[in-house]
Amino acid sequence: MIREERGSASLEFLTVGLLMLVPLIYVVVALGQIQHQALGAEAAARHVARAISLSTDAASARSSASDVLSAVMREYDLDASTTALSISCVPASGSCPTAGATVRVSVATRVSLPLSPPVLGLDQIATVPVEASAVQRVSRFWSGG
Repeated sequence: MIREERGSASLEFLTVGLLMLVPLIYVVVALGQIQHQALGAEAAARHVARAISLSTDAASARSSASDVLSAVMREYDLDASTTALSISCVPASGSCPTAGATVRVSVATRVSLPLSPPVLGLDQIATVPVEASAVQRVSRFWSGG
């Protein structure tokens, strides 16, 4: 017995295809934004640590760290209001950096998920935290400490 086909298979295929494709595209875009911000945080931590370790004294270390951080934030579109920089030294001492110390730089930021509406603060809730760290050894002949 042969049944007549009504031609609804193509409509079903398009409907199911769109229902599966839209979330897949959203996930790809969201992961792309998270990866972009993660690369920015990693670059900021690495370059700031290197700038501090190559500076000649504490004042130039602060200045070059600030300049490098702002340049990387511009390049990777990091939001200054959600980005935090932390600098510490091992061994811990009164001033950081010091000669022979290891400088640890951490950069933390939050990535807003795409299409998050600002209604009821959902754009603040729908974020993903991203953090990166880098370490550099300061020369023992550094003149700042």
